[in-house]
Amino acid sequence: MNKYESVIIISPVVEEEGIKNLITKFSDIINNEGKVESVEEMGKRKLAYDIKKFQEGFYVLFNFEAKPTLVAELERNYRITDEIIKFIVVRKED
Repeated sequence: MNKYESVIIISPVVEEEGIKNLITKFSDIINNEGKVESVEEMGKRKLAYDIKKFQEGFYVLFNFEAKPTLVAELERNYRITDEIIKFIVVRKED
């Protein structure tokens, strides 16, 4: 299994409860075939440029271990989740 880091930006209009639900949803997806090492809520921050007409977003960082096939499934779920305005998944070097 490889180590990965994923940052998602959640829409600023999502309530605190909704953010917790999204974090749980994505953690469960990762834990099905991999292992979440840490989840860091970095809070609401101003964006460098407007994304989908939003000027700020709620940042969440996931560190996890998984097989490459899981990354494709995770990215698919990010794309179909309306509350996610931007995401990136990066493989970490050992």
